[in-house]
Amino acid sequence: MTEAMIRKKPGMVSVKEMPILQDGPPPGGFAPVRYARRIPTKGPSAIAIFLTAFGAFSWGMYQVGKGNKIRRALKEEKYAARRAILPMLQAEEDERFVKEWKKYLEEEARIMKDVPGWKVGESVYHSGRWMPPATGELRPDVW
Repeated sequence: MTEAMIRKKPGMVSVKEMPILQDGPPPGGFAPVRYARRIPTKGPSAIAIFLTAFGAFSWGMYQVGKGNKIRRALKEEKYAARRAILPMLQAEEDERFVKEWKKYLEEEARIMKDVPGWKVGESVYHSGRWMPPATGELRPDVW
């Protein structure tokens, strides 16, 4: 397009003959410029996230509490069963100990028969207290 068609003035000879055409705002002015940061609200609100997290935590702690009660009941049942059979186990151990003690005393009498003044079964410590062997074996060297 030529300048003559744009300006609607045919036959211009010089640029100086051109009418002044200045850009300006449209009638009514320009729309306001948005310069503020406006982030769209997508997703749940902060209070919804907080309440959901609090609910999940509360439910988890409730489940932990239930598990603790069950575990405590099972442990108490196990201990009650152990307490119930303890006298029988102790009687069996006492019977085994008496048999081993008799064998031990016989072996001690056989070994120490030539030592004058040796008393079979007498403690060499003279503490006044009798202590059963801690290992459960009277003669570990014989086995």
